[in-house]
Amino acid sequence: MDGKSKSSVCTSVYHQFPEVKGVSPQVKTLPGDKYQLLFRTKAQTEDGKDIPRTVRVVADAEGRILKISTSR
Repeated sequence: MDGKSKSSVCTSVYHQFPEVKGVSPQVKTLPGDKYQLLFRTKAQTEDGKDIPRTVRVVADAEGRILKISTSR
């Protein structure tokens, strides 16, 4: 995955999930010219507690997002 494609995916994820804005993803190669990007951070609940938050994105080499899943 080149830098332009990664940047495009990150911009889309930051727009949809503002709590991960600025987090650099871990990139893994998947079979079939696909890539998995993991964004990990901590979100704050209404009562002030921190909980881990993970956004997992599967994208192709051109930067098109194929799937997004998230933890709560």
